[in-house]
Order: sequence, then structure tokens, then C-alpha cells
Amino acid sequence: MSAWVEQDGKLCRTFRFRDFSEAFAFMTRVALVAERLNHHPEWTNVWNSVEIRLSTHDAGGTITDKDRDLASAIDAIAP
Repeated sequence: MSAWVEQDGKLCRTFRFRDFSEAFAFMTRVALVAERLNHHPEWTNVWNSVEIRLSTHDAGGTITDKDRDLASAIDAIAP
């Protein structure tokens, strides 16, 4: 898997899994952490791929420590 990259003012990363079930399970785990941190990702899912984009909307859509903290938490979840 690749590392987080800054693109268009957002932290971005794509995660790939064996199949849709694994991708969806990953999204569920991320959703629980995002809710706990009260910071929610922008993301898309197509079959075995989950693309996540992080920025802080209430800070004008810039990257903040909230995004870096969520990215670290997501990395801890990723296989």
C-alpha cells in the first residue's frame, strides 16, 4: 500500500483489499474511529479499493492536526 500524499490541499491515500467484503470491513472500522474523533473522511469505494481524502472543513478545507491524527489512526487499522 502507498503512503499518504498531499494532493489538492488534502491528505490522500488509496487502500486495496482482496475483495469488496474486506474493503467494506475496513471502512466500517474507519467509520467507528472517525466518529470517536468527530472527524469524518471524504471517501469512495469501488469493489476492493477505498480512496480516502482528509481535510478539515471548519478550517477552510486545509490539512490540520485533526487530519494527521485520523490518518495515523487509519494506518493503525489498515492491514
